[in-house]
Amino acid sequence: MKNLKAVLNKFNKMRILVIGDLILDEYIRGDVGRISPEAPVPVVWANKRSFVPGGAANVANNISAFGAKAVIIGIVGQDENAGLLLSELKKRNISAQGIFSQPKRHTTVKTRIIAGHQQVVRVDWEHTDALPAKLNEKICRYIRSNISKFDAVIIEDYGKGVINPHILEEIIYLAKKYNKIVTVDPKEENFIYYRGATSITPNRKELENAVRNLRIKDTTNKFVMHNDRLLTAKDIDEAATQVLKYLGLESILVTLGENGMSLFEKGSRPMHIPTVAQEVFDVSGAGDTVIACFTLALASGATKTEAARLANFAAGIVVSKIGTAVTNRKELAQRLG
Repeated sequence: MKNLKAVLNKFNKMRILVIGDLILDEYIRGDVGRISPEAPVPVVWANKRSFVPGGAANVANNISAFGAKAVIIGIVGQDENAGLLLSELKKRNISAQGIFSQPKRHTTVKTRIIAGHQQVVRVDWEHTDALPAKLNEKICRYIRSNISKFDAVIIEDYGKGVINPHILEEIIYLAKKYNKIVTVDPKEENFIYYRGATSITPNRKELENAVRNLRIKDTTNKFVMHNDRLLTAKDIDEAATQVLKYLGLESILVTLGENGMSLFEKGSRPMHIPTVAQEVFDVSGAGDTVIACFTLALASGATKTEAARLANFAAGIVVSKIGTAVTNRKELAQRLG
């Protein structure tokens, strides 16, 4: 714990570049008193509305909450929701200098309607089309001009169009050139393009789908995945080990919900970390907290094992909160004891 606290104390000196799909999370809260006469659905009497950064913006929010400097690259539309998202980022001291706007594109918004503590429905506004070539080049130009200023780069891939093979190739090339840590919160369709990154942080489902997509084979020449069931613990070990080798990564941190995490490092045996969550109210954004804390720890000089343990403690804090939440150095230090 002493080593973990020493790493945590360095967080505020770090500068992290976050690249990915920006989301505005909207929460409408209220109470249910009756069923609608128009359809068999509850009528929610709304009494509170709030907005928080989501997606890559939530990763940057986690970075900032830990006291580090976060700069974000992403796309918004030319709409009212873009203004709301930029306003929320400004409140949290997150630099938006790498955010570009695109006409006729929605700013991605996820609206959750919550009655008491129960989410009733979620409504999404989004475009997932590929970015125009000119916009792609603007992003690459910004990265080329600024990557040397940062201690690490986080790629947050929500599959909304910002993260694409061209941008991934540019980021990973530049990161190697400037000796920067690159971590990826992955989308299973894009795993093949993460080759050469430092680490990826898939959840169980993402790892399962990625192995099917990549069609990686185990040592018996049979496919690791079985379409009729979820991964067993043995499957996870085999799949992650194969992906680690296939993509030339230094490590993979697999998040397993209530079962904690598993860390796979090149040249080491898998390490399984049990959850430390005391209560679980909402897992929204927990993956964002994991990659933010894991990356900050690596940038601060932690080993992969130390970084994974810190991220596990951080995730245990945020899942005890309702909605897209973050934690900070003070809360994490208290949890470490």
